[in-house]
Amino acid sequence: QVQLAESGGGLVQAGGSVRLSCAASGRTFSTYAMGWFRQAPGKERDIVAAISWRGGKTYYADSVKGRFTISRDNAKNTVYLQMNTLQPEDTAVYYCARGPQYTWSGEFPRAFDSWGQGTQVTVSS
Repeated sequence: QVQLAESGGGLVQAGGSVRLSCAASGRTFSTYAMGWFRQAPGKERDIVAAISWRGGKTYYADSVKGRFTISRDNAKNTVYLQMNTLQPEDTAVYYCARGPQYTWSGEFPRAFDSWGQGTQVTVSS
């Protein structure tokens, strides 16, 4: 079972930037799509961004397009989420998750089977 560990969350003012990292255990990281999700209080967990196993395909939720960038470094077993121009509505717990292996179907992968513990991002107005 893969272990995922997010880091980089914290408190930031509106308009600021934060970069989240997610380090994965194991030797097969480079064969799996990865995704970032977020869950605000009282709301469902929603996908924010996803990236294919080599990084050639990406997906962004409409609410973050043009502000967030997902990337990965397979040599470091790490996926990143660069978040710019943050707004209070971006406040949430952010989770990384492992997607399918060698598969990217449709707009973005739908099957994520392993999750990190989450990292809190709070954007103050």
